[in-house]
Amino acid sequence: MIEWFTTVQVIVACAAGVLCIVLGLAKRLPGDLSMGAVALVELLLIVQLVIAIVAPAVGNEPSGSLAEFYIYLISALILPLAGGFWALIERNRWSTIILGGVCLAIAVMVYRMSQIWFVQGV
Repeated sequence: MIEWFTTVQVIVACAAGVLCIVLGLAKRLPGDLSMGAVALVELLLIVQLVIAIVAPAVGNEPSGSLAEFYIYLISALILPLAGGFWALIERNRWSTIILGGVCLAIAVMVYRMSQIWFVQGV
């Protein structure tokens, strides 16, 4: 179940990143679609945070560095919020492209977090 969720999360973050980049290259300002895509990524990250808090309580200990995991998680939670606020303030097409880059970076971080929690040392 967790691997399925992580896979969905990486796919959504990649799709949101590509969507934002395409809209930015089409000279579109950050709109409801790009902001909604970033909001969906943020929502999935909040679920990931809940899973990270609950997992040790049910006996699923991380197999990698817990500090590295939480650094990625905190970064992934802060980046979309900061990028979203910046895009709303700036309102230019570069904001949308940067939101796309943020979403793609988050996809990489989520993949790395799943490796730390489930793959390493197993």
